[in-house]
Amino acid sequence: MEKEPLLMLPGPVPMPERVRYAMMRQAINHRSAEFGAVYADCVRVLKTVFGTTNDLFVISGSGTAGMEAAVANFGRDKDIACLVNGKFGERLFKISQRYGKAHEIASEWGTPLNLAALEERLEQGVQVVTLVHNETSAGIRNPAQEVGRLARRYDALFVMDGITSIGGDVVEADKWDVDIAIVGSQKCLAAPAGLAALSVSTRAWERLSKNPPYYLDLAAYRKSAGGKPMETPYTPAVPLFLALREACLIIEEEGIANRIARHRKMANAVRAAAKAWGLSLYPKIDAKHAYSNTVTAISYPENIRDSEMRDIIKKMGIIIAGGQDHLKGKIFRIGSMGAVGAPEILATLAATQHALKKLGYKVQGDGIQAACEVLA
Repeated sequence: MEKEPLLMLPGPVPMPERVRYAMMRQAINHRSAEFGAVYADCVRVLKTVFGTTNDLFVISGSGTAGMEAAVANFGRDKDIACLVNGKFGERLFKISQRYGKAHEIASEWGTPLNLAALEERLEQGVQVVTLVHNETSAGIRNPAQEVGRLARRYDALFVMDGITSIGGDVVEADKWDVDIAIVGSQKCLAAPAGLAALSVSTRAWERLSKNPPYYLDLAAYRKSAGGKPMETPYTPAVPLFLALREACLIIEEEGIANRIARHRKMANAVRAAAKAWGLSLYPKIDAKHAYSNTVTAISYPENIRDSEMRDIIKKMGIIIAGGQDHLKGKIFRIGSMGAVGAPEILATLAATQHALKKLGYKVQGDGIQAACEVLA
């Protein structure tokens, strides 16, 4: 029997059996008290994971749907400053162009954001700021707390894409003055793809667009969630909600602090291996920026072809990610998010070390041993 591949990507990630089995049951009425209890469990746990007491809703749609819901409901016809240092920052900028007057504040992928330029835009009256907290395209974690502080100082709304950090790294939406935070189900939550959750602050509700989208109308989500039983305004992806509820209960059992520590340790192990091999991490960080704790982006050495290396690893039953857009062939990325632990990390690093050697790269040291010292 062919074995399932091990997904060591920045999403989707391996799902625990409990999560998978939750989707196998018979359909339930999405206007019932049973579904309302499922939804309520998701919201209860996710508020803790987000670090918020604000309203929180789950929508049937990917993380990109969550991005669009945030911008369409709170950025329409407004000046929007979009901080960009990777693919998903670019995506928020492109979405913002459709709904408001968007200003891109761009840095090279994987390099620090230009916060001075952001402050200039805020001084000129920008009303909304967008940020990707954890930019998986380049493996860099951006200073959300600093951005939130700037946005609040100038009374702008702060939209934070936490799609690949919430549930796997420290996120404190309320303390960081985040008005709208977003997560995707198939990332650190280790649930199936197809759901997004958003938290919305009181001050954001005061600035809600008078011309919201129809399906992503967050006021409609607020009204339905306030009923008894708790509901969504339109038919939800019920099996995905059942799976998300199970994933949330697993997070609650592990404890968010323990979960964050586990993600950090796994990422540290990958970074230790890369260093032992003599390879460079792709991001260029400073005192305010950091390496991602949910994905590690590593620069290829000369004469190693991306397709060849990842194909060798794939034949060993493990799938890692390459670079996107102009970074194709220049970096490879190893995810450390969701339900993964030492066995998955060590298997991935062993396969990667083997592939590097097979393709002629002379590793400087034993990456597996370096990772073990972190994981021990």
